Amino acid sequence: MSKRLHHLLPNLKPFDYDRHYDSHFINHNWVLVNGISEKKSVYSFKDDNILEISRKSSLIRTSWHLSFNNIFTIETEDGIITVKAFFKDNDILVLNHQDKEDFAVFINTANHSEELNSVEDIQNYLKEKYQKKVSHLIYDHKFYYISKSKEFGPYKVEELSKKVKSNKISAFCFVRDINEYDYSKRLRIIDLMNEV
Repeated sequence: MSKRLHHLLPNLKPFDYDRHYDSHFINHNWVLVNGISEKKSVYSFKDDNILEISRKSSLIRTSWHLSFNNIFTIETEDGIITVKAFFKDNDILVLNHQDKEDFAVFINTANHSEELNSVEDIQNYLKEKYQKKVSHLIYDHKFYYISKSKEFGPYKVEELSKKVKSNKISAFCFVRDINEYDYSKRLRIIDLMNEV
C-alpha cells in the first residue's frame, strides 16, 4: 500500500473474499469519489466478471478478475490495470493502483437515502456518517473527570450529563478517556455533551 494512501486513509482492511465478496462487494453500486465534480460514475462488479460503469446516459461494460487475496485486474480504456482492494468501512471501497501512486475511492450508497452527485454531497454524507459513529462511540465510552483537583469516575457521558444538569458538577470540568493518562487534550464535559 502506498504511504500516501495509508496516511490519507488509515486503518484500511484488506479485501477478504469470504467476508466481503457477497455481502459488501458484488452487485453493489459504488459511486466513484475521484472526479465526481466533473462527472458521476457508478461502478458495479458483477458475478460473471463483468464490470458495469454508468455515466449519465451511457453504460460501459468491461471486465474484472480477482487474481488472489485482495488483488484485482480491471480492464479500462487505457488497458489492464492491477489494483489492491481495501475497505475503510463496509461502505467505503479503496482500489490502490499497483503501478502508480494512485488510488480510487468508492462509496456504496445502498444504506443512504440521498444520491451522491457532487463533492458537497460526498462531504455531507461523510460528515453525517462519522458524526453518528462518533456519537455512538462517545455515548458508550467512559471518562474520568477532574473537579477541585480531585479525579472522579469513570462515567459514561449520560451519567456526566445528569450530574451537570443537577448542578453537582460543572460542564467545564476537564475529562479524559479511560485509556488516557492525563488531561492534555483539554476536553471538557460540555464538549462530550455537544457530540452526543
